[in-house]
Amino acid sequence: MTKTLPDLIPDSELTLPPQAERKLPNGLIVIAIRRAAVPLVEVRLRVPFGRAPLAAATLLSQALFTGTGSMSMLDIAAELQAVGGSLGAGLDPDRLQISGNALADGLGRTLEILAGVLTDATYPGEEVVTERERLVDHIQVALSQPSHLARVALLKRMFVDHPYAVQTPSEAEVHAVEPEALRELHADRVRPDGSTLVLVGDIDPEQAIDVAEKMLGGWTGVARDGEIPPTPALRPGSLLLVDRPGSVQSSLRIALPALTRTDPDYAALALANLVFGGYFSSRWVENIREDKGYTYGSHSVVEHFAAGSALVAAADVATEVTGPALLETTYELGRIASLPPGEEELEQARRYALGTLRLGMSTQAGLASLASVYAGFGLRLGHLRDHSAALAAATREQVAAVAAKHLAPSRAVTVVLGDAAAIEDQLSTLTTVERGAQ
Repeated sequence: MTKTLPDLIPDSELTLPPQAERKLPNGLIVIAIRRAAVPLVEVRLRVPFGRAPLAAATLLSQALFTGTGSMSMLDIAAELQAVGGSLGAGLDPDRLQISGNALADGLGRTLEILAGVLTDATYPGEEVVTERERLVDHIQVALSQPSHLARVALLKRMFVDHPYAVQTPSEAEVHAVEPEALRELHADRVRPDGSTLVLVGDIDPEQAIDVAEKMLGGWTGVARDGEIPPTPALRPGSLLLVDRPGSVQSSLRIALPALTRTDPDYAALALANLVFGGYFSSRWVENIREDKGYTYGSHSVVEHFAAGSALVAAADVATEVTGPALLETTYELGRIASLPPGEEELEQARRYALGTLRLGMSTQAGLASLASVYAGFGLRLGHLRDHSAALAAATREQVAAVAAKHLAPSRAVTVVLGDAAAIEDQLSTLTTVERGAQ
């Protein structure tokens, strides 16, 4: 049955919330945004951490809140809880990220506690050992998951010897990290210069920045050079088959070249990705899930790192249909790269893109995360308005041109994790296969 869509309502220009920005004397950039939906404030701090030793940086992110010179880990948690708050840390290949929230009237105390952690974290030996064992356990669990193993293999295939090629430390590397190494890394890399703090909530932006300056002004230090070189161009070649004997599913992963957020053609690429496999009504999902029943779900997304971007497509399929699933995937990539999308098809993808963009900034937490991510790329919320306008204006011809350049199957880097004995012959009928170790 043919789907009939109502006329697309012209997308009105985004109205951005009141905001303020200030670079503090210590080099910290503070961005405060008023979103008074509920009496809370979201906190997002991003500290440049590129090229930091992976095992120590990962453990530091897990152990950051284990104690200061004046507060134990339990004290920190209790003090935050007293103002309705919480804080936690994580790590990506480019930055250490601290995130949390608190009642709006507890912002000052929350930032005061954060300042204590940033300037006086002690990494007590007993707590570090506990966090180290917890991290090792997490890595062990991840190494039993096909999705993680497929991701590891794909990153290595994409980036080769670039710093992004390995994003998970080994158990042995983590075991070797001692508390003193965390203290040294913290002193060397956890610095305000080059960092960005985003505050979003029921706040007066200028007053919130004043509070941040008062509480975090004593955090000092010049940023270390953590700049990561540009990512290498993807090198298409043989399909990499990683053997997982006895697996009842195959994990199919594909990487394709993509554009950065600021590229003039990025909106067109975002729409091309949606038409191909970026949402539930996409061609790839319709083909290998709805029509063929090869998978419960497939998805493609443009991933952005500080040093480059890539489009990554993922699907897990039954072992016996691994070859057919790859064939249909290659077909859909060839189709999007060689034929313009239908007018109605493009409008449906455009509507989804514009709707999710607005939905993503509709909550305090969503807006804070979005503003923080943008700030990490040197962008501000005004970019949302520009991107929204570009999505609304992109034509079929522009989408077709960018798809032809970036989504052609000949440009793909492909990895399959599965039972090689059962799937190698299937795959070899379609492409050249190279065996890889798990």
